[in-house]
Amino acid sequence: MDKIELKSVVEAILFASGEPVRADRIALVTDSEAQTVLEAGAELAAEYEAAGRGIRIVRLNDSLQMHSAPEHAAAITRALEQRRPPKLSPASLEVLAIVAYFQPVTRAYIEQMRGVDSSYTVGVLTERGMIEPCGQLEAVGRPTLYRTTDLFLRTMGISSLDELPPLPEISGSDAARQLQEKVDALRAAEEAAAKIGEEAETKEVALEH
Repeated sequence: MDKIELKSVVEAILFASGEPVRADRIALVTDSEAQTVLEAGAELAAEYEAAGRGIRIVRLNDSLQMHSAPEHAAAITRALEQRRPPKLSPASLEVLAIVAYFQPVTRAYIEQMRGVDSSYTVGVLTERGMIEPCGQLEAVGRPTLYRTTDLFLRTMGISSLDELPPLPEISGSDAARQLQEKVDALRAAEEAAAKIGEEAETKEVALEH
């Protein structure tokens, strides 16, 4: 299969799925290598962005997914009468940062880091698809282990956990301070995205009147 046909097949599969599709699965049905599929996805993504298309292709670890261009989020929400997802609370961002940097982790580990009960927050993040159970710790009671999901990567605008800012391997109060800085960075990014959406909605309302 030549490159043009491969990109066409990748595009069709991702469009039909709507969910992340592993590159090795696409490779299996196209008689290609997984890396070749990922490269085809990257070329498609570059072509979409260069042409100002309303769709994008993102890489999430070893998977590819098609989704709408983020700059059109406000228009999509209004046209489809969707409610914007509620913002992540400071507590949710703290838990998310701990899971992202130290995964897989148990709820007890999260609570030890935060110093407060986190069962509700862990439940909320699990329901929203930002974290997920990934096994059980080989210890008394076999507590559940949690990790971040592909949705987390997509929300943060990264392709893999390797793209997270490095967290220095230090201990004590310095470690807590560094972790808080990372949490603040995630919070700022989330608030900035929400502000862009609000400004876009305000402009659309002004145009309507």
